[in-house]
Order: sequence, then structure tokens, then C-alpha cells
Amino acid sequence: MSGEARRRWLRQGVRLEALTVGWNVVECVVGIVSGVVAGSVALIGFGFDALIETTSAIVVLWRLRVELTSAPAADFAGVERRAARTSGALLVLLAATIVVESFRRLLGAGARPEESAAGMALTAVSAAAMPLLGWSKLRLARRLDSGALRIEAEQTIACAWFSLTTLAGLALNARLGWWWADPLAALALVPWMLREGIEPWRPARMA
Repeated sequence: MSGEARRRWLRQGVRLEALTVGWNVVECVVGIVSGVVAGSVALIGFGFDALIETTSAIVVLWRLRVELTSAPAADFAGVERRAARTSGALLVLLAATIVVESFRRLLGAGARPEESAAGMALTAVSAAAMPLLGWSKLRLARRLDSGALRIEAEQTIACAWFSLTTLAGLALNARLGWWWADPLAALALVPWMLREGIEPWRPARMA
């Protein structure tokens, strides 16, 4: 790959990551606020996960910009690794919090969630858009041979499944009154959270 071609791909990566940051900020704010209003564990978890994904996207955005300005890889490799591990630790903490709160709700210790039209709209749009964005980043990661971009792209694709699971819980609660579907939907997200949270602490996969 020529130097100019690589710079073109890097600029495309910067645009994709900037789009990811912008959308995740919307997911975070709308998800948490509507989750608190509706008393939805799944929706609150969705919003906090978006916050963590925003952090990861910012790190990768910075990594691409550093290379685009021809700075040496040594300038960002260590910081990227520490940021990924911090995000991972936060994700594990979030998973533990969701487990405790979901079981508390299932045992009848908390208020039952109300219908959330804003939450359903948000997760529906996310479920449709995130796969397209993630696959675009995966293709770009292969062209750039970037492990950091590949991992972040996988998180974006996983966000689509996260959205579908959350949407299912919200819809079942809203349409059928199955209030327990909300905490169960939140619990369904925990294995993915743990896997993604532990991943950065394993031997580095980043190029």
C-alpha cells in the first residue's frame, strides 16, 4: 500500500470513529435518562455501555490521528493499552452492578419498569445502524492492519446485539406487560460485557 493510500484510509477511519463517538454520546444520554425515567435496568445498562464504547472510540480516533500526523507508534501504544484496560475494568464493574440490580428487581425489591418510547426508538435505530458502521470499520481495519481498530469494530457490531436484546426487553414489557423481560434482557448482556471487559487484560491482540 502506498503512503498516500494509507493516509486516505486513515482519514476514513478518523471520520468513522468521529461518527461512532457522536452517536454513542446520543445513546449514552438518551439511554441513561430514559432508563432512569422508566426504571429500566436494561436501558440504563445500555446507556452506560455506550459511555464505555465512547471512551474506546476516542482512544482509537486518537491512535489514527497520531499515525496520520506521522508520529511514531511508540507515542501512543502504551496509552492505548492502558485506556483499553480501564474501559474493560469499567465494563466488568457495570456487569456486576447489572447482575445485582436485575436480581433485586426479579425478586420484587424494586419498582417495575414503565414503557419507554424513547428507549425503544433509540435501540431500534442502533440495532439497524451499528452493523453497517461496524462492518465498515472491520474492512478498514484489515486494510490498515490495525488490531486496535479491529477490536473497536467488534465492539460496535456487538452493540447491535446489545441493542436488539434491550429492545426485546422493552417491547415485551410495553406490549405484553412482561416486566420481568427487562431485567432478564439486562442479564443476557452480562456474558458479553464480561468477555469484552476481560479481553484487554489478556495478551495483546493489537497491531
